[in-house]
Amino acid sequence: MHLNHVSIFHSQKMIKTIVLSMAVATAAVVTGCASKPQVSGGASYAHAPNYYTVRSGDTLSRIANRYGMNYLDIAALNDIAPPYRIYVNQSLRLKGSAAQRTTSTQAMAQTAPIQRQSVNLPTQRPVTPPTQTVTTPTQRPVVPVVPVNPSSSTLASGLRWVKPSNGAIIQTFNLASNVKGTRYGGNVGDPIFAAANGQVVYAADGLKEYGNLVLVKHVDGYITAYAHNSKMLVKSGDNVTAGQKIAEMGSSGASRVMLEFQVRLDGKPVNPTTVLPN
Repeated sequence: MHLNHVSIFHSQKMIKTIVLSMAVATAAVVTGCASKPQVSGGASYAHAPNYYTVRSGDTLSRIANRYGMNYLDIAALNDIAPPYRIYVNQSLRLKGSAAQRTTSTQAMAQTAPIQRQSVNLPTQRPVTPPTQTVTTPTQRPVVPVVPVNPSSSTLASGLRWVKPSNGAIIQTFNLASNVKGTRYGGNVGDPIFAAANGQVVYAADGLKEYGNLVLVKHVDGYITAYAHNSKMLVKSGDNVTAGQKIAEMGSSGASRVMLEFQVRLDGKPVNPTTVLPN
């Protein structure tokens, strides 16, 4: 009888031990699950501002990775064509859409004083000469109406263009000689004018071969460049109008005093004479 009580006592003690062990193990499992850190699968990105100013060493890919964006989206927002070259101090748009940017730029272009010239002058040129030239040669002076104001402005692709300098042309566009624009001679301090309405996207000396360089972005995919200035009178982000003084002629980055004026269409250099007045 005594042995049976002892056996029952040991059995009950063993059962309690097993139950207690199971409770401790269950608690450990529950605690382990509760305290397991949650790891986020996504990377942490900085908050993207509306505009970003390019710094030394930046590329479109680095800027895009910093803010969790696609560099192609940034290029589209800012009309940057391959090979997607950017400049120090350039202002880049990071938010919005390409359509919104184009709309705002065109609104700016409509404020230009287009009323200062006759829009219909170029269309009258082929109308009168065929009938007047054959019968009365004295009517020929009527035909050259367009070059009455040769240095003021003309119309091309919806933009009003003016000459960027009053200096003499010392070298013309020649890709074979690596001359990607028109070079004007003059004296230090001579005024440099914006060739058309637009927005300054760069005004610095980060490209040594161009010295003090101003880049102006226009509608329809045009960008104009003004190199070797002695003084720059605008900064990145400024809106300018055709004929506005934006710099003074100099020799920074060059061996002589001159203005190197370039016109880029969709990122490719074009001959400035195709858009400038005669």
